[in-house]
Amino acid sequence: MGKNYAPHMHTTEHILNGTMVVMLGCDRCFSAHINSKKSKCDYHFDRDLTDDEVQELEDRVNEQIFSDLQVTEEAITLDQAHERFNLTRLPEGVESVRIVRVGEYDACPCIGEHVKNTSEIGLFRLISHSWEDGVLRVRFKLAARD
Repeated sequence: MGKNYAPHMHTTEHILNGTMVVMLGCDRCFSAHINSKKSKCDYHFDRDLTDDEVQELEDRVNEQIFSDLQVTEEAITLDQAHERFNLTRLPEGVESVRIVRVGEYDACPCIGEHVKNTSEIGLFRLISHSWEDGVLRVRFKLAARD
């Protein structure tokens, strides 16, 4: 991983993606830039978020973070992964797939670094969002818990 890699932010991306899927019915982000100070995720979506949705998204992500969920990983076969996950971002030639789970809330293929428990993350803040040409961009940062 790069020198700016931030396991707490990357784990938050998993929770954000799971929340976007459940709350808004969209797919997981198709592009993400994860950094220790602020991060962004891009989603194929048909509109911008309302103020109420922004607040609900923050609340739902923080609810999962504050639930002190264990973050675990397992290796499964490529055939098993094809049955359960979108593998479009998976590099060619792999024989097994690493699945990262955030409690029972989210699971997806991933090669990144993560925290061991969501209690290590802090407070999720959606700092801005924009929509253009079918792409919803969500920018977020983390702060210390009060």
